[in-house]
Parts: sequence; C-alpha cells; structure tokens
Amino acid sequence: MTDPIVAETDVYITRSFAAPRSVVWKFWTEPAQIVTWFGPGDFTVPIESVEIDLRVGGAWNLTMTDGTMSSPIVGTIVELVEEELLVVRLDAPESGVGALTDLTLRVQFHDHGDRTRITLHQGPFTAEARDMTAEGWEFSFVTIDSLLEGAKA
Repeated sequence: MTDPIVAETDVYITRSFAAPRSVVWKFWTEPAQIVTWFGPGDFTVPIESVEIDLRVGGAWNLTMTDGTMSSPIVGTIVELVEEELLVVRLDAPESGVGALTDLTLRVQFHDHGDRTRITLHQGPFTAEARDMTAEGWEFSFVTIDSLLEGAKA
C-alpha cells in the first residue's frame, strides 16, 4: 500500500503508539474507544453521536462538542483492510473554520510488535483548516498515549 502524494493542503502525521496494532485499531473503529480520545481541547464526543459501520460503504460518523458548539463529522468508509488501513471520505459542515467538504482521511496501521506506527494523511484543506486539524490530531494522539499509559499502570 502506498500513500498518495502529500500536498501543501494536507495534514500528514506519522506517530508511534505503545500498543499492538489490534489495540490501536480499536481506538479508530469502536465507538466506546473513539469517545475516549477524539477531539481537541475541551471537545468531547458523546457516545450516542458515534456511528461506525465497519465495511466499505459503511458510516463513520461522530459529533464533537464543547458544550456551546457542535461539529458533526459525517463519513463513508471507502477502503478498509482490517487492522491495516482505514480510508474515510468526510464532510464537516460546521467546523470552527466553516464547512469542510470532500475530505479524505487515510490511516495506515503498521505493526512493530508491541508498538504500532500509524501514518495519517488527510485533506485537502485551506491553510487555516489544515493547521487547526493538525493541532487537533496532535492533541488527540497525546490523549491516546495517556490512555495507553494508564492501561499499563
């Protein structure tokens, strides 16, 4: 599997997590896991807003909220290889920088034994939306690290 060319309008992040690929995969594909980490800052994801139908053509939907603003993300899974690849076509009609439409989120999961490296590629964005999205992912990934660390304690 090769990743498409990364443009200046895209977010591209490679990140390693201290957990096997099967565990990291669940963070992206199980509603009870997504609500524990997804979203930047004060945003949360109510479990009732998450809909994941794990198949090509299936839904990958959720809503982030900070109590005053809600930001739904509506997605359709376009590629899926269990524990290896998740590709979702997304729309976020009410983001902090206006409507974001026709985005592609591509997450590859690489097995490194007791660690997993993900490669996330998402876009296209405006420069402002790209930077905001990259910051959100970084915040969320720190949350995953904390959850994994807590699971070891």
